[in-house]
Amino acid sequence: MMKTSCLLSGIFFCVAASVLGNDELRQRLQPALEVITPDGLLAHIKVLASDEFEGRAPGSKGEDLSVKYITDQFKKIGLKPGNPDGTYTQEVPLAGIKSEPQMSFVIGDKTMDLKYPDDFVASSARLQPEIKVEKSDLVFVGYGVVAPEYGWDDYKNVDVKGKTILMLINDPPIPYPKDPSKLDDKMFKGKAMTYYGRWTYKYEIAAKKGAAAAIIIHETEPAAYPWQVVRTSWSKENFELDNANKNMDAVPARSWITLDVAKKLLADSGQDFDALKKSAIKKDFRPVALNAKANIDIKQEVRSFKSHNVIGKLEGSDPKLNGEYVLYTAHWDHLGRHPELQGDQIFNGAIDNASGVAGIIEIAAGFSKINPAPKRSVLFMATTAEEAGLLGAKYYAEHPLYPLDKTLADINLDTLNVWGKARDMEDLSFGFSTLDDLLVAAAKQQGRKVIPNSRPEKGMIYRADNFEFSKVGLPSLYIGKGEHLLSRPENAPLRSDEYDSTDYHQVTDEVKPDWDLSGAVQDVQLVFEVGYEVANGDKFPEWKPGNEFRAKGSASRGD
Repeated sequence: MMKTSCLLSGIFFCVAASVLGNDELRQRLQPALEVITPDGLLAHIKVLASDEFEGRAPGSKGEDLSVKYITDQFKKIGLKPGNPDGTYTQEVPLAGIKSEPQMSFVIGDKTMDLKYPDDFVASSARLQPEIKVEKSDLVFVGYGVVAPEYGWDDYKNVDVKGKTILMLINDPPIPYPKDPSKLDDKMFKGKAMTYYGRWTYKYEIAAKKGAAAAIIIHETEPAAYPWQVVRTSWSKENFELDNANKNMDAVPARSWITLDVAKKLLADSGQDFDALKKSAIKKDFRPVALNAKANIDIKQEVRSFKSHNVIGKLEGSDPKLNGEYVLYTAHWDHLGRHPELQGDQIFNGAIDNASGVAGIIEIAAGFSKINPAPKRSVLFMATTAEEAGLLGAKYYAEHPLYPLDKTLADINLDTLNVWGKARDMEDLSFGFSTLDDLLVAAAKQQGRKVIPNSRPEKGMIYRADNFEFSKVGLPSLYIGKGEHLLSRPENAPLRSDEYDSTDYHQVTDEVKPDWDLSGAVQDVQLVFEVGYEVANGDKFPEWKPGNEFRAKGSASRGD
């Protein structure tokens, strides 16, 4: 007898038959699950992360090869063209920007010249050949945050128009009043990063305030990555959406400086870095005008081109519901080739994110084995320019090929666990939506538990494509690689932390001989099952109470 509903964590999610609780249906899905294999995942990763693909930079040979490979795989699987125009791609207008920046600070009668990219990086989203900031007053604005819900304003009505603002990375770490060794969970989510801590927010608020330039002081621990990641990411050709206004609403100059440079600048200006940082975690902090001026000159070589999201479609079997969609996403791009480097010049991006693209290809292959197909249609999209600021996902969210109010969920794969089976599964979006309940139930069938973000201070939920869909109200699920491996003691350091410290955004992110993709298979099978449940459910997934995206989601769905 088929079930008509199931109760998951207090939320009724009605399905024709539960994928996770019905043995007959699990048996029917077994051929689909068996399609997802270590060898299948590895084969895709080896191609996408090969030197031939040159690091998969947008607008390069690597893009052409990546788009063709993913398209060919979608065709081979039997997916229909994902674009209603009959193609497998969505054009994304991008601009590539190569910057040659110079920067100096004038303190009294002394000039402090900075060395690029050892001391600083600087660029602009504005699509123009040169950006000049001359003799701009420097103002320290703490963490540069305006958060009314926390009663927080780092600007205190101080006019920073035309000035250069200097700010700290991450959120203000507010001590817990009863135990200063801990952070206050009621302020900026305690240890977890909020969007206010992301560099993207800091540049956005700088633009709103009319600043001429915004400089972030890099610190490895609160940034969650070393200076070499900043240097690598910002000293290559970068990309922006080629908007009609040429991004003239962006802050003119955006920059990062090293901690050592910041300390010297402040000391020469008669200030102490540690004292300023301490003052910046208090609500009564006020901007501090520095006895210094900034000079920034950025010469830019700008090229406009069409990049591509790659999208395939599995048609739903229910004529009444196949106009509704479940979306799987993974970004195909990485950092490309850096010819200025000695030795290895290619950022292959094997884990980040050839692994995620391999995952959605295998999931699509699994869905193609199900007969009948799920009631709703399923979309599989490999996005462009994620590494440049989630641009492909942002463009789709602003120019969707299918109505977002008819799209039930985004399930995002960005870097998989390639080191073997794990005791648990990391859900970076844990606590956000009822998609969690489905994942928990699926993991239980594997004898595993679901854990929340193991490194919430890194703000991963704001650093991947799911964020762009969450911003427009679409519930999203984003699994991570921070799992406790069965091959290691339960309290051992996470293998994923080793990757983050040595291979993330480095030329060493390559296929390694010690990989064991059996854990990746388990994870991919779980998100396959979650997507299948959603595609057959009688109710849309929902944001959970208190989630920052809940109001947007309710508005977009007319709740």
